[in-house]
Parts: sequence; C-alpha cells; structure tokens
Amino acid sequence: MSTTPFHAGVADATGSPGPKAWGDMTVEVALSVMAGARIGYLPVCDEDDLCTGLVTHAQLTVVRDSATYTDRLRLRDVAGVGPSLPAGAAGAGYAA
Repeated sequence: MSTTPFHAGVADATGSPGPKAWGDMTVEVALSVMAGARIGYLPVCDEDDLCTGLVTHAQLTVVRDSATYTDRLRLRDVAGVGPSLPAGAAGAGYAA
C-alpha cells in the first residue's frame, strides 16, 4: 500500500488545485480527504499524474453503505468512476 496516495495542493490535469486520488486509495480514505478539504469530488489520477476519472462524495457514500463494502475496497475497484470532470467542476469545489 502506498503511504502517499494523494498530493494536496498540486494542480490536477485540469489546472484545479487541491487534493487528488490514485486508484490505490481506499474508499474510506477518499471520503475522509473530501470531508477534510470540504469538497464533493476527487479527481482520480494514474501513475503519470494524469486525471483519468472522478469520484464524488455521493458515489462513494453509496459504495460505503452497500452490503458488499469492506474497508479494503480501493477506488480502482469502484465501478463507474467517471472518465472526466463534469462541466464547471475545475475550481468549483463541488461543495459537499
């Protein structure tokens, strides 16, 4: 497991500053990062630091509340991670 699954304050591929996630981040950690940063989404990046998708607080809450959830579930395991940021998301903060 990576000890640094996100880099706070680094601009993502859209130029938006803030936390980012990688596929090895757990759902619970991603929710915690969103709560701490007071945002409703996290861009998901690949090993080249390119934004490859997006997870939202609502999406991860549904996953966490499901009967099949375990604390080992990683973002890469979450079906439906969006391919891009929604219009206006870059810099908008998507308040939770």
